[in-house]
Amino acid sequence: MKKIVAYLTLLSLAFTVHAQTVKGYVMDNSQPLESAYVYNQTSKEHAHTNQFGQFIINKTKVGDSLMVGLLGYEKKTLVLTQSLLDNTFIINLDAKAFVLDELVLSEPIDVMNSVIKIDLATSPINSSQEILRKVPGLIIGQHAGGGKAEQIFLRGFDVDHGTDVGLSVDGMPVNMVSHAHGQGYSDLHFLIPETINTINFGKGPYYANHGDFNTAGFVDFKTKDKLEDNLVSFSAGQFNSLRTLGMFNLLENKTSQNAYVAVEYIETDGPFESPQNFDRLNIVSKYNAYLNNDSKIGVTLSHFTSQWDASGQIPQRLVDNGTLSNFGAVDDTEGGNTNRTNLNVQYSTILDNDVSMQTNAFYSNYNFELYSNFTFFLEDPINGDQIKQKEARNIFGFNTQFKKIKTTIRLM
Repeated sequence: MKKIVAYLTLLSLAFTVHAQTVKGYVMDNSQPLESAYVYNQTSKEHAHTNQFGQFIINKTKVGDSLMVGLLGYEKKTLVLTQSLLDNTFIINLDAKAFVLDELVLSEPIDVMNSVIKIDLATSPINSSQEILRKVPGLIIGQHAGGGKAEQIFLRGFDVDHGTDVGLSVDGMPVNMVSHAHGQGYSDLHFLIPETINTINFGKGPYYANHGDFNTAGFVDFKTKDKLEDNLVSFSAGQFNSLRTLGMFNLLENKTSQNAYVAVEYIETDGPFESPQNFDRLNIVSKYNAYLNNDSKIGVTLSHFTSQWDASGQIPQRLVDNGTLSNFGAVDDTEGGNTNRTNLNVQYSTILDNDVSMQTNAFYSNYNFELYSNFTFFLEDPINGDQIKQKEARNIFGFNTQFKKIKTTIRLM
């Protein structure tokens, strides 16, 4: 019995001596791939890549087989040699079409970003506000004209226009503090849906790092660092509806730098008897540079402007007695205009002891006017009860977050 114990002890020590930690990168044509999985089929160790495509996986030795994959890319299997173990190496994946049967939910990992990525690639979306519907349990509704931020409902909460949901884009907050129309007002219309790369979300008041508005939950958007292809699209429909989009890669042949510009224009009259006269113009440009294998800087500049008319509220009694149709108006001079200009600078790096630092500094110039009439001539029979809500502000801020890189997950 003592001999068996001694033999097992020596065997364990031998394994410990030969087992090593492997560091590497998963790339696509010199561009890092975030959230790719690296699975040691021998030791059952499992890791994911960070924003630089870097992974760290423990308990590896010569002869182990690594399987590497990411939804939308062909899987690769790599047998470890001593040379690979002694050096930081790069694994390049080849892109391919999404195949849904690849998505097997058998491992304890978060796959929602992958599922949402498929939705973004396959579902037609005309507004960034509509993308909020990708969050389970969240619905939105539009009222008072197309240029106003949508009403949000999350898991039983009436969130109004963002009062209880923290919204951000690339680390820049969308919610407006002490807004004239309502605390936390969040107008996402400056975000072009085709530029969205991933969506991260959480429900419930459990995420202190997502700020004061995270009462019912949070939704964070991350935009693309690069474009795969240039894109020009045009669509038209009923009620004089029109949407045009152009997305153009500005640095086609660069590997350490990416830059693109996207332009969107939308207009529609809506189904109402009094035309909505809605239009919105969006311009977004983004530049990224990889300073080395573990540092990246990005600059995003965006501007949007929108104006609209609205038919407003109508009394049910006037519809019931035939005075108005469902699409009529008592006061069709409601509506408004708004614009927002954003500058966001992001910097990410890997510090000592495998700690990642992500920081961003931002500036926004925001303007808003909204005309509403809820009681018509009840309070002022002569001039009417219409009100104006007005905003004009400049917003400055910065965020810094430190996070220990997750190395491996043991699959039992």
